[in-house]
Amino acid sequence: MAVLAFDTATAATVVGLLAADGSLVEARHDPPPGGRPEHAPRLLPLVHQIVEDWDAVERIGVGVGPGSFTGLRIGIATARALAQGRGLPLVGVGTLAVLARRLAAEFDGTSLAVLDARRGEAFAAAWRGGEELLAPSALGPAALAERAAALPRPLRAAGDGAVHFRDELQAAGAEVPDDSSPLHRVSARALCETAAEAPEEGPETVIPDYLRLPDAEIAYRKRTAPP
Repeated sequence: MAVLAFDTATAATVVGLLAADGSLVEARHDPPPGGRPEHAPRLLPLVHQIVEDWDAVERIGVGVGPGSFTGLRIGIATARALAQGRGLPLVGVGTLAVLARRLAAEFDGTSLAVLDARRGEAFAAAWRGGEELLAPSALGPAALAERAAALPRPLRAAGDGAVHFRDELQAAGAEVPDDSSPLHRVSARALCETAAEAPEEGPETVIPDYLRLPDAEIAYRKRTAPP
């Protein structure tokens, strides 16, 4: 199956086209450290950069997070529009699962995917041998370390959250690759392979997996809460 998939859950904009023969074309934009994401202006140009023949695309996959609220909305809205316009099936792909899949491809142990959730928290999930050991969760530093310490060894953590919470994870017994390791980035191949295996869904059922309320919703509830 030829699959076009993209992810905008993190600061990066990642696009991949996996052909039926297993060959991959990848295009991505990774902002510099501290730089702002550029999902809106980058996503469609990257898609058009790698898709030369839409008739060859059999499925579209999109990262559903957890991650940036704005990034997820941009990615999913674009995926829905392309799927409907081209008459293609659309599937949602968990961003944490994609990170863990890349880890598992070269590590025979427990793969802990960790994304920086801001507000001093992390989004985290763990798998081993295809079994989910930690469901996607929003965790503070202490809770993240506690969950990591309870996972089977050997344990490796990756993702921008693993870089941010390196001290807590290493103290809990997790190995964290060097900050420059590609294991911390969303892989286009892992993204496309996960999308190829996912059950088909209707475009309306592919929704963001925020894991927690947006800042605007939290602020609204505080303003409208009874004294």
